[in-house]
Amino acid sequence: MKKFILLLVGFFVFLPLSAAQAADQVVRITAKAHQTFTGEFRNDELAQDLTPTGSLGKLVYTPRVTNKIWVIDAALVDEVIAMTGDYTLASKAEPVGSETAIAWLNQLKQITTGQEVVALAYGNPDVSLARRLAPSELKNNYAYGKSQLEAALGRAVRSEPNGGWSKGKSGLNYQLRKAYSDNRKALTKLSRVVSDPELIKSRAQLSKLLSPQLDKDSRDFFSYSASAAVDEIVNKLRINSGKYQITTANAKLPVTVINEFDSDVMINIYMIPISSRVVVDSFVEVSIPARSKRQLEMGVEVIAPGQTVVTAQITDNEGNPVVPDALLALNSTVIDARVAWFTTGAAILLLLAGVAQSVRRVRRRVK
Repeated sequence: MKKFILLLVGFFVFLPLSAAQAADQVVRITAKAHQTFTGEFRNDELAQDLTPTGSLGKLVYTPRVTNKIWVIDAALVDEVIAMTGDYTLASKAEPVGSETAIAWLNQLKQITTGQEVVALAYGNPDVSLARRLAPSELKNNYAYGKSQLEAALGRAVRSEPNGGWSKGKSGLNYQLRKAYSDNRKALTKLSRVVSDPELIKSRAQLSKLLSPQLDKDSRDFFSYSASAAVDEIVNKLRINSGKYQITTANAKLPVTVINEFDSDVMINIYMIPISSRVVVDSFVEVSIPARSKRQLEMGVEVIAPGQTVVTAQITDNEGNPVVPDALLALNSTVIDARVAWFTTGAAILLLLAGVAQSVRRVRRRVK
């Protein structure tokens, strides 16, 4: 009887403890980046990680247990989604992970159904470092991570920036931090005039560079990949540089503006000559349709002949540059009217002087 009572007491004492432990059970679905910023995968390691015996597969291929909290990086889930279709490897090897990715994604949706899901900041960055470098960008990454994870799972998830769910410290050195900041600023400036899903995604993906799970080799590799991708994105909105020969006092020169984004843009273009040899026109509220180029006519008034350079600057409504400037080289051979009259008059005087000299010579010979 005494043993029975002890067992009964133990049952009621330890049962609530087990429930509390189950409620606190947290499963973290995170990993280092695998996909480059241009879309291809560095290698096919993720395919192995997603198998039932892989590091990510072991987390989802388990018996269903209630009261779990799933903490998930949407950037990782986006990589898995990218693997479900035709994907390419930087090594040019044949990818083999499509079916594995599909099975893992379906299992993730199934096992998290009805349970708490928390979305990390997109890319799982070191939150303390991200907050120091760009607090507003970290806020956007939380919002983007939440929306992307909800789209992937087809359900609502939580986002708790102050919940302490992020773990680890990034080993990003000063040089790579500066590269990250420069790339982030370049995309931020461009986003002032371009509202395009590609740009929004690329901007969010930069946070993967701050992930604590990247080793030194991966930090170098993905930082280089990010810089190359950002340069390519920024170059999608540009003015073609060129050289022009001007032979009249007033001219209209063609200036080509290119927009390779899938959305229309509205921009201002300021033309700034580096010398006072010419006066040029600028452009306000220029609309460039998606995937197109537009040729504008820049009015030029020549003040003095010679060579000069005009800086073509694409700006937002507040006059802030959004992409690197283009340079237009102008070479004017126009002669001012007053100079022309003076030169012509001098030539006539020289001619008359020559005629007079010839007449005097003839007279001397006659005498």
